[in-house]
Amino acid sequence: MFKTGFVSLIAIAAATPAFAQPDPEPAAAPADDQIVVTASRSGEGIPIDQLAASVTVIDAEALEQRQTRIVSDVLRDVPGVSVSRVGAVGAQTQIRIRGSESNHVLVLIDGIEAADPYYGEYDFGTLIADPSARIEVLRGQQSSLYGSDAIGGVINYITLSGAEAPGLSARGEAGSFGTISSAARAAGTSGTFDYAVSGSWYHTDGTPTARGGTRDIGSDSVGASAKLNWKPSDTFRLTGVLRYSHTAADNNNSESNPASPNFGLIVDSPGVRFVNDGYYGLLAAELTAMDGRWINTLSGQFADTTRTGYTLSGVDYGDKGRRYKGSFTSSFRFDTASLTHRITGAVDVEREEFENTTPGTGSPFDPFRGRRSTDNVGLVAQYELTAGAFTGGASVRRDENNRFADTTTWRVQGGYRLPTDTRIHAAYGTGVKNPGYYELYGYSEDTYIGNPNLRPEQSEGWEAGVEQRFLDGNATIGATYFDSTLTDEIYTAYPAPNFVATPANRATESKQHGVELYASIRPSSQFRLDAAYTHLKARENGILEVRRPGDIASVNATVSSADQRLSGTLTVRYNGRIRDVAYTDRNYVPVDVSLKPFTLVNLNAQFRITDKVSIFGRVENLFDVDYEEVFGYATPGIAAYGGLRIGL
Repeated sequence: MFKTGFVSLIAIAAATPAFAQPDPEPAAAPADDQIVVTASRSGEGIPIDQLAASVTVIDAEALEQRQTRIVSDVLRDVPGVSVSRVGAVGAQTQIRIRGSESNHVLVLIDGIEAADPYYGEYDFGTLIADPSARIEVLRGQQSSLYGSDAIGGVINYITLSGAEAPGLSARGEAGSFGTISSAARAAGTSGTFDYAVSGSWYHTDGTPTARGGTRDIGSDSVGASAKLNWKPSDTFRLTGVLRYSHTAADNNNSESNPASPNFGLIVDSPGVRFVNDGYYGLLAAELTAMDGRWINTLSGQFADTTRTGYTLSGVDYGDKGRRYKGSFTSSFRFDTASLTHRITGAVDVEREEFENTTPGTGSPFDPFRGRRSTDNVGLVAQYELTAGAFTGGASVRRDENNRFADTTTWRVQGGYRLPTDTRIHAAYGTGVKNPGYYELYGYSEDTYIGNPNLRPEQSEGWEAGVEQRFLDGNATIGATYFDSTLTDEIYTAYPAPNFVATPANRATESKQHGVELYASIRPSSQFRLDAAYTHLKARENGILEVRRPGDIASVNATVSSADQRLSGTLTVRYNGRIRDVAYTDRNYVPVDVSLKPFTLVNLNAQFRITDKVSIFGRVENLFDVDYEEVFGYATPGIAAYGGLRIGL
């Protein structure tokens, strides 16, 4: 049942094919014309068809056509990516790439390393979509470029500059479950400056996340971003980025009373909630010389996150994490008769600070009472080569750390385009992930004890793929096979006699391998099709890994009228069977559970009333599928939304 009277209007709008943006869009560029910045430390964008690495770009057009409000939702359309959200919008959301763990994915927001330093990973439940943004997802081991965290890959969420997407826009919508959201953006250029300022707000009363529960789990999320560029000459540019993120969300706990028949299950928990605030900033100066062939960049950035959990009694837990990072990169490109070489060197100096603010707790093994810091210096060398139809390169990184053993990671890759417009590519690389503060020093009496003797996790893997273009480059299909091995994996042990959870390093190997298939077809501005499929086998010590579906697929199809006033988008997403664990055993030993496969269908529509005004609507979970992607957490049923967009 819908929970708002606004649904009737929305359902009417959503039943009509969706309409284009207020201003007519030109025909979409071929996918292979896209520029990727994440795959190189040079600071220079690379055409996607010259990359030997596996990368997917979700451009601003795709985000708008799919009416993306929650960034993690659209990541479900990327090959190799699985998403796990604990029930409700705003709740903890984890992203895994190619069977790696969620803290094995490095997340950048406008170039800022965004993971919470305390937990060692980024919670995608705190990220709502900005107007005019794009996402680059680089898969495979990338620690040789970015250091710790990049075992599975890198996700770079990029807001567009004022020069890339000028204009004023505002959007408002409402719909099921008491949901209201809005966004506004002002961007443009003025002489040597360009600017982009945007803000988004998402409120929902939510739905129950406990099986058979009645407590709606709602949330409020706010995102604000400012990006400024000053380019007083052709050789110098100064860039500044500021970002604020706020999430206040309800939550439910599991039943902890061993006498209850619901022991270990998610139950209604009145008053349980959390607040997460994040502040991020970056300042970068870029100086070029020799007709743009020599690029030098000096940058500084920070991330400051605070999370506090509450019960009816007051503060339940809390933590703070801060990261300060300075980088210098120098990249030189030189050409010979038929070759292009690029050599890049980089230095990253980073400090992470951690603080446990939970009242009345603190590990008895931690004399610093929850305050710690870690320093790291990373040295990067990268070589890139283009020789006609061949592209390739190699990178190596040395990380010197004051808490863990120093580490060297590396990667080599190459690709070749045949005369038939067929491209083959392959890569081999290594990765590393340092333990997080909570794994090292976290403490909760009789429940969890950290392990300060943990070692970093190590990964090594390879991939090989083939890609075929046709329709004059407006269509691409491809397949990639990948294979990785993880050693020193950090897992949760329950040692006798007390069986209190504590992390430890495995002595055995964990393996992940699979196949990614993808297709992109854009023959004209009136039609766009994007499809992806992943088959994955991920084994931890020979046992199937949790929360990693064996099969994932998605299809997004958009059709527009000839005058671009009317368009409609159909989204179909499939998740195969998932293994998870339940803590329903009264000895606190995890029990295996199997979550059934599910398919979700979304349908949306847009109609441009005038050159400045458009209306839109969408239906999510069109067939009201009952599913779980994390054990015990109920998920929303069918929902409808609609609203108005104005662009100047």
